[in-house]
Amino acid sequence: MNDLPAKTRAFSINALNQTLADVSDLYSQTKQAHWNVRGPYFYTLHKLFDDVAAAVEEPIDGIAERIVQLGGVAEGTVRMTAKNSSLSELKVSDKAADSDPLAYAKALAKQYADCAKAVRKKVDSTADAGDADTSDLLTGVSNALDKSLWFIEAHMR
Repeated sequence: MNDLPAKTRAFSINALNQTLADVSDLYSQTKQAHWNVRGPYFYTLHKLFDDVAAAVEEPIDGIAERIVQLGGVAEGTVRMTAKNSSLSELKVSDKAADSDPLAYAKALAKQYADCAKAVRKKVDSTADAGDADTSDLLTGVSNALDKSLWFIEAHMR
């Protein structure tokens, strides 16, 4: 049995399940942009969105496994993700996509920034709660999100 106090484990499980929902939602939003992007930058953005989707998908398994290591249940179905994600819906209308070739990049940049900000708060709160391992895991997630955000923003300049 994990030797962290039950209260610490419960706190971390909650933080991790929220992160699991947010990161899973961000992955699906990125794929939505990947499938629907169009315009003069189509190929570049289509490939970029596929690359950052893969990068954001990578930590999902580790997040879910940490939840179970702590004695929790990973809430990772599509329905659970939709119910629990704190991210706003990715909204890019057909008109916006047609008139602004960077519409999806701009919308995704906001989502990545929001998700990274939420994860960073959990880095600090899980460390403060006494769970250094979960904090370390979330630091890696935050770093991956920041790197993907950097890639997206670099295409908007």
